[in-house]
Amino acid sequence: MKRVVVPIAILAGCVSFAFYLISTPTEVSESAPEIIPVSVRVAEVQFDSVQLFVESQGKVQAAQQVSLSAPLAGPVAWISPSLEAGGYVTAGQSLLRIDASDFQTALARSEASLQQAQAEAQHAEQELARIRELAQRRLASDSQLQDALRQSEVNRARLADAQANLRQAQLDMQRTELKAPFNAVVQMREVEVGQYINRAQSVAVLYGADVVEVRVPLAIRQLGFLDMPLGSRGEIPADEAPEVRLTGIYGGAEHHWTGKMVRTEAAIDANSNTVQSIIRVEQPKTNDAVPLPIGLYVQASIAGKRIDDIVALPRSVIRNNNQVLVVDAENKMFFREVEIYRLEENRVLISGGLLPGEYICTSPIQAVVNGMSVQPVIESLSPASQASR
Repeated sequence: MKRVVVPIAILAGCVSFAFYLISTPTEVSESAPEIIPVSVRVAEVQFDSVQLFVESQGKVQAAQQVSLSAPLAGPVAWISPSLEAGGYVTAGQSLLRIDASDFQTALARSEASLQQAQAEAQHAEQELARIRELAQRRLASDSQLQDALRQSEVNRARLADAQANLRQAQLDMQRTELKAPFNAVVQMREVEVGQYINRAQSVAVLYGADVVEVRVPLAIRQLGFLDMPLGSRGEIPADEAPEVRLTGIYGGAEHHWTGKMVRTEAAIDANSNTVQSIIRVEQPKTNDAVPLPIGLYVQASIAGKRIDDIVALPRSVIRNNNQVLVVDAENKMFFREVEIYRLEENRVLISGGLLPGEYICTSPIQAVVNGMSVQPVIESLSPASQASR
């Protein structure tokens, strides 16, 4: 009996309790959910004048390079101590001498030949004058006069030849001494004292020490950002050449140099669609400043155009390639398409689609719905976001 009565009693109690709950429901009042606006950082739209810069990199090379060659053949008699790899030489400095014994002998022979030719020419002139005087008195025939005239002309020609031989001998004597054609740094030396060298044999390679050049590639589109005449040929006029700031790591420290973009090469690289530009740098004249070493890789920042009525914002504000988030006076946020003038590494330059005084969302917010409410927090853009890179 217990096994039957107890379960039935429990079931009846549960049914009675359930009936009670259903018959006395609890009423809950309805209320709208509280919406908390998302806090976002915003920046005010300000139109300004912006200086553009074009960035690239390249390798320093010599503006002047010469392979110094021997103008004469002969043994090397003397080499300047400065003619060593890394040595510095000034314009006109003696670098090497060739043994001049043979050339001194040739010079002495030329001087003797000249003296002989002068004596013969002088005698022929005197003889011609004498024959002319006799011919006027009819004491000499026309054939004698013609012979004297011919002999005088032959001796004048011999005199001119002797003078030319003397000049050549003197020039050869001068050429036995090789001098630096300009202020230079010695890249390498290829001869030694006592070595016999031939005419036109290379004896040393020199790099110009006063000026160096940097060859940097520029995309064709980048040329439009530079304030320079695109149709100019040859070197750009000095007053129109863009200023360039070069940065490189040398000796474990960062150094800076200034130069000018002086020309662009005529051909466009078909593989990279770039054109090579040449930047010229004057080397410092004092020992306090570090000269720009040949072969160093440097970063080049070329000053370009100054553009008016441009909005400069952090690059992160751009969404969907050409849109930004605008926050209106009611703190509602909307997408808006803008005209992008230039995308840079850290910022974007916008030329259209915005009005002065509007606010642009600069926070990296992910889920965005047109018209959503936000809590704007105004921030001032840092100088880094306003500087071109």
